[in-house]
Amino acid sequence: MSVMAERDPIQENGFLKGPQSSPGTSGSPVAIASAQQGFEGKDNLSYANILRSRNKFVDALALYDLVLEKDSGNVEAHIGKGICLQMQNMGRPAFDSFAEAIKLDPQNACAHTHCGILYKDEGRLVEAAEKSMSPPKECSIFAFLDQHRLKSYQKALSADPSYKPAAECLAIVLTDLGTSLKLAGNTQEGIQKYYEALRIDPHYAPAYYNLGVVYSEMMQYDTALSCYEKAALERPLYAEAYCNMGVIYKNRGDLESAIACYERCLAVSPNFEIAKNNMAIALTDLGTKVKLEGDINQGVAYYKKALYYNWHYADAMYNLGVAYGEMLKFDMAIVFYELAFHFNPHCAEACNNLGVIYKDRDNLDKAVECYQAIFTACMALSIKPNFSQSLNNLGVVYTVQGKMDAAASMIEKAIVANPTYAEAYNNLGVLYRDAGNISLAIEAYEQCLKIDPDSRNAGQCYVEGLA
Repeated sequence: MSVMAERDPIQENGFLKGPQSSPGTSGSPVAIASAQQGFEGKDNLSYANILRSRNKFVDALALYDLVLEKDSGNVEAHIGKGICLQMQNMGRPAFDSFAEAIKLDPQNACAHTHCGILYKDEGRLVEAAEKSMSPPKECSIFAFLDQHRLKSYQKALSADPSYKPAAECLAIVLTDLGTSLKLAGNTQEGIQKYYEALRIDPHYAPAYYNLGVVYSEMMQYDTALSCYEKAALERPLYAEAYCNMGVIYKNRGDLESAIACYERCLAVSPNFEIAKNNMAIALTDLGTKVKLEGDINQGVAYYKKALYYNWHYADAMYNLGVAYGEMLKFDMAIVFYELAFHFNPHCAEACNNLGVIYKDRDNLDKAVECYQAIFTACMALSIKPNFSQSLNNLGVVYTVQGKMDAAASMIEKAIVANPTYAEAYNNLGVLYRDAGNISLAIEAYEQCLKIDPDSRNAGQCYVEGLA
């Protein structure tokens, strides 16, 4: 299937990641001094909370320090101070503030939650974690931090089961652990962590999404689809979930449902390249389907729509060439075959069909040029030139041009590339017959009839050869 982007749920679900204010814009010393003079005790704490809510973290921090100078056991002030420090990227002192709050109130859910958030910021907070506790031997600092994030959120929920921020953060950690386990090859343990995350927070969409990815990899597509649908239900703007649902539907042959999923994905994320490419593939397949059902004009419309989503998709160009050829619009067919071969030099069929058109128009030199282009491209790409139809067709053109040795060489190569190519044996028989080598001609006709007993040309030539 198409590549499924597995998201790291941690990166997009940060908690309390608000805008940071610089010291130069958050207030002046004069303003702080006047605030300190005008507020005392509880008023200082209340005003600090107001300043913090307005992202004036420097001013708020000064007031929290004032409160703590007079009342070092004020838990709310320690938490407020920790948040202000955290929002200014001062991880170590922030951790110390939350730890002090927990020391004073071991059941404080807010303080435990913020400790977990700091553990989450692994790169910056290694020192903070090492300051308070050392990891056991044979344990990476990152695994150690994950465990302590987990414990912090669990303690917060134990203290206050209704504290929603702790539940959300715990679901993030469990989902992150699940992904780490899956990537390490412990798929079942990873699945267990995802389900644990959903027991903590039944609305956490990335856990459903990651379950969808795992079940898709396990080829349990019904379960995967259900998980993706739940992820999209909980997060209606979940572009990746819609994209992966489209892949499942497309692989099942339900092209209309696949296209509907890709449309929803692109409505949310218009520049999502994977979804755009997948949409182009599904539309091209649908175009071929309706064309084979007899509606060639609708097929052409779908091919063109595919190019709207991926303007260099060679398969759509090739199929437009085929459709226009069937509609006898050969000039248009030539344009799209040339585009297809330009964007995909592996598309030998496009160049072969160009050669057929030019041959039928008696432009033999151009036909030869097309067939030879296939072999030139194959050599440039280090691909074995074994496209038997083109080799045979080039042999036919050489025959018409009177280049019998070159014709025989091409047709023999076509047979080497495809030993069951009946038409090539027939054409080789014609060459041997015209060269006067009747025994070799009869052998070639017999081989053709052995592969395709209904070949009228070979049968007629065989009788003539025996006569």
